[in-house]
Amino acid sequence: MRDNCVSNRVFTSYANIVAPCCEAWNKLIDQPWRIMTIGDRKWAW
Repeated sequence: MRDNCVSNRVFTSYANIVAPCCEAWNKLIDQPWRIMTIGDRKWAW
């Protein structure tokens, strides 16, 4: 999330950060293969 959707930004309030975080989360859960590859790394065992 921080590498793509919420990096290098200044948020002036809690309300301003919620929408980008929700959007980033929804993009992530639409990509289950990304989560599976993170969990499949040897160092994560």
